[in-house]
Amino acid sequence: MDVWWWRLILLSLAGILFSPKHCASLDQQGWKYRFMKNASSAPSISYYDYIVIGGGTAGCPLAATLSQKHSVLVLERGGSPYGNPNITNLAAFGAALSDTSPASPSQRFISQDGVINSRARVLGGGTCLNAGFYTRANPQYVREAGWDGRLVNESYQWVERMVAFQPTMRQWQSAVRDGLLEIGVVPYNGFTYDHINGTKVGGTIFDQQGHRHTAADLLEYANPNGITVLLHATVHRILFTKKGGLGSSPLAHGVIFKDAMGVEHRAYLKQGPRNEIIVSAGALGSPQLLMLSGIGAAKHLQEHNISVVLDQPMVGQGMSDNPMNAIFVPSPVPVEVSLIEVVGITNFGSYIEAASGENFAGGSPSPRDYGMFSPKIGQFSKVPPKQRTPEAVAKAIEMMDRLDQAAFRGGFILEKIMGPISRGHMELRNSDPNENPMVTFNYFEDPRDLERCVQGISIIEKIIESKAFSPFRYENMPVSMLLNMTASSPVNLLPKHTNASTSLEQFCRDTVMTIWHYHGGCQVGTVVDADYKVVGVDALRVIDGSTFIYSPGTNPQATVMMLGRYMGVKILRERLATNETE
Repeated sequence: MDVWWWRLILLSLAGILFSPKHCASLDQQGWKYRFMKNASSAPSISYYDYIVIGGGTAGCPLAATLSQKHSVLVLERGGSPYGNPNITNLAAFGAALSDTSPASPSQRFISQDGVINSRARVLGGGTCLNAGFYTRANPQYVREAGWDGRLVNESYQWVERMVAFQPTMRQWQSAVRDGLLEIGVVPYNGFTYDHINGTKVGGTIFDQQGHRHTAADLLEYANPNGITVLLHATVHRILFTKKGGLGSSPLAHGVIFKDAMGVEHRAYLKQGPRNEIIVSAGALGSPQLLMLSGIGAAKHLQEHNISVVLDQPMVGQGMSDNPMNAIFVPSPVPVEVSLIEVVGITNFGSYIEAASGENFAGGSPSPRDYGMFSPKIGQFSKVPPKQRTPEAVAKAIEMMDRLDQAAFRGGFILEKIMGPISRGHMELRNSDPNENPMVTFNYFEDPRDLERCVQGISIIEKIIESKAFSPFRYENMPVSMLLNMTASSPVNLLPKHTNASTSLEQFCRDTVMTIWHYHGGCQVGTVVDADYKVVGVDALRVIDGSTFIYSPGTNPQATVMMLGRYMGVKILRERLATNETE
């Protein structure tokens, strides 16, 4: 029985919660826009008003906005999301994150904490890989960021017209919603994009047909004559010059990038005092690229033989990842395939969400491919990395192939803490931009984060025991058994303890996972100023989640897309005002 449940958890964890995310549009060729091109077709040298590095969650809306008035080059290291059913279709959720091939839209990394994670490598960024939940930031977050509230609302609406939808609520999600209300996570705020304490139904980037819409769709707003999007274009370095004499600030004026064949290209800014390079490469990619370009802690850069442009030790600091913990609940009855649709926003800083379905196979046509938690990639929580032999992998796959189909029924109720308060850091592993840097998130280092997790798990226990949720749980399976089942599954590479069900603190530590909301590394106030300009150099900004001190709202994608649009409008307005006064 113990082995059976262990397999059950492994399978379920696979596809439902942690698998990729899918993008929108069914262009079978993958080339939705005529301004999308393979980087191999780019000239050896080109010139633009703006160069946006990273066509992701922030980069796409930013570039689309800037292209209305100026020439924009977008350099995206990945490929197109269009025509890829593993990205587009909700039913295939899980396939992209479980794909570890070089051409995958996701790139797996394992933090120094031992938690398995992924970063996007596709036009549209993380919106092509996430669970699709769309919800705005807390109004207090907007005020503390110093953003213009009116422009923030306009920017959210601009995004929502293209990619946000109201989900269709079915049995499992409705039971979670009603359970939250029954145990006191009130009031009920209905369907809304807004961040309001209580229980609500949020938005989704999956439409009624189950097709994903992503930040790449926001390029439909672009001026096709003002934008060029190069795919499979990996930026190796930002180029700097001195605009004045001795003592002047370094000036960003170009980039070196390579296409898929390894051929080097250069793109430069056109002459003009307002032209800029904007880094939108994500919470790992942006600080990594600054370091590779000579902006970072001088000693660390010199260790990698990188010429120092600016000694800035705060690059790569303040890295955080919102820890997620979940309880798997096997169901006596079939449940719908659902991703995140309902959220309970508690008053103590924990967010409660859920996902369900019978297809825990990572979206694969084969029901025995276990997605991101597949033993095929050596993900055993109790086995150290060096002991993950082919024989061990084969044995685990053989055991799981014997599972009864009933083992696939059920779902997860999860909690994610706000913030978080715990902080880590990032360092270069080498000077190759294609390789993952080393990142440490220090999950639960601050006891306040751990306290919020414990409170969140307690809420989940009450939901499971609620009358509203009773049709989806076995009567003879107490919560303590569910905790032990979850704690015994290979959700991370951390060592396990046998008392997980009696100590919720230990359960939180043992079962910590990512929900892919990591951020920081180029934070406002240290690396960039309030206008997202890199402090100490000119003509360079960073606009993406690496600038966040805390993750916005329950799920950040809406705010990251909003920020791209918001800053694009601000840059255009500032430029227009400057031209009018000259």
